[in-house]
Amino acid sequence: MLEEMVGLFLSFFSNPSLLGIGLAIAFGAIWLAAYWPSLFRDAWLWTVMVGSAFLTLAALSFLQVPLQTWTQQLLIRSFNLETNLNWWFLAGIPVILLSGLIQEGSKLAPVVVYWWRREKTISPRLGLMVGAIAGAGFGIFEAQWAHNAILASGWSLDAISANGFLAIAGFWERFFSIAFHIASSALAGYGLAKGWGWQFYLLASLLHAVLNYIVIPVQIGHLSVTQAEILIAIVAVAITTAALWLRWRKMAVITKIE
Repeated sequence: MLEEMVGLFLSFFSNPSLLGIGLAIAFGAIWLAAYWPSLFRDAWLWTVMVGSAFLTLAALSFLQVPLQTWTQQLLIRSFNLETNLNWWFLAGIPVILLSGLIQEGSKLAPVVVYWWRREKTISPRLGLMVGAIAGAGFGIFEAQWAHNAILASGWSLDAISANGFLAIAGFWERFFSIAFHIASSALAGYGLAKGWGWQFYLLASLLHAVLNYIVIPVQIGHLSVTQAEILIAIVAVAITTAALWLRWRKMAVITKIE
């Protein structure tokens, strides 16, 4: 298992390409710009972004992978493999929940450090923006990994004419996954600044699990890849809309007060 964990960690740095990395940065910039963060006024926010990327990768590789493996093994020993496969739409829930709890916790950790550094006095609007920056850090890092893997497999523009939407499904998914990572962390950061840290952390983790759960109907043949990608986009846009409403609603309130 250690070899698998190390392999996953190192894979994020394999097959680098300017196109894959450039697309990931562009996707992240598009979504993050909607929050209008203060990246160029507070250098510590860059530390939050980079810290989120590497901390979440480490947690994903060395915590999430073994916990999910042990959970699957426990389920198989308890109910046997055939039962788990037949009831995968339920048996997969504990595994999916772990991904949300671990990744959202890891993305939130640099936000907590920033919050502590500011003596727990950041406004909900700033907490939301710092959370968005943390989400962008890992979202972009994960996207470049996925893009580079797609490009390394031999992908070219000819694949679009041959396979249609399926040829760009991986890029589509990363575009909206970045939006989700930013929005879920923004909500968690907002809750932390409001004094509802653990409640909003659990909310972000649950939303993360909902997004990841979409893969299960695909695995058991109840959804096509295209339908799943559309659902991912809908969920990501819905959560982004909620986060942006909080961000700009708070700005409107502050503007009126001033």
